Amino acid sequence: MTRLSSGQIVRFREDGYLVLRQRVTPADCAALRAVVGDDLQIAAEPVEYEADVGYAGAPATRDAPGGRTVRRLRGAWQRHRLLQQWAADPALMAMLGQLFDQPVVLNLAHHNCVMTKHPDWGTATGWHRDIRYWSFTDANLITVWLALGREDAGNGGLQVLPGSHRWQIAPDQLDALDFLRPDLARNEALMAQGVTLSLAEGDVLLFHSSLFHAAGTNSSGERKFSVAFAYRGADNLPLAGSRSAAAGEVALD
Repeated sequence: MTRLSSGQIVRFREDGYLVLRQRVTPADCAALRAVVGDDLQIAAEPVEYEADVGYAGAPATRDAPGGRTVRRLRGAWQRHRLLQQWAADPALMAMLGQLFDQPVVLNLAHHNCVMTKHPDWGTATGWHRDIRYWSFTDANLITVWLALGREDAGNGGLQVLPGSHRWQIAPDQLDALDFLRPDLARNEALMAQGVTLSLAEGDVLLFHSSLFHAAGTNSSGERKFSVAFAYRGADNLPLAGSRSAAAGEVALD
């Protein structure tokens, strides 16, 4: 499949996400896991540790138990040619071009990482939107999430609130980190709409930067791996002087 159907485009516009099944072959996933495993074994910088996130339940410091568990291998584009090949996959770029209706640009400041979730120290993540800390002309960006193995409720797979990229959320519904506050009754009805996505090895998830999503803990006994990159349309420029503009970009038209 090199192009999205009209139905898939409508579904993405309505739901804010779209799953593409078996988009990457088992052999290519295995090759990417080998690259990831080598870097994870030596904690090749740049990395984010569980202690760095500051979320509820996370180790307080890097020296606390589990504090130096790697949560994210940053700089995925710069790590290996296989990760670059996936990030610039021509068929994937054609699909993103359909959704943006313009040439595609990879932003290196956001995501650009391998996400990992350890069964003992993988911290849960509350309901949030990625655009909360991104700075662009508008909020129309897309994250491409590649599952390098099974992802579901048992190992901390992603949860989404369908259609939430179109919601109007008041500031008082969010906490200091811009997560949906679970203590508000009006948020309870929103969070009850959550769907846990079940992804198989090689499945690809596309989701809008304003889509609320979350992830639980990993109780599977095995570490989970995913590759995530963030893309924008060529006209949607990062704001000058912002973090979004600081790390460079790659035009992929």
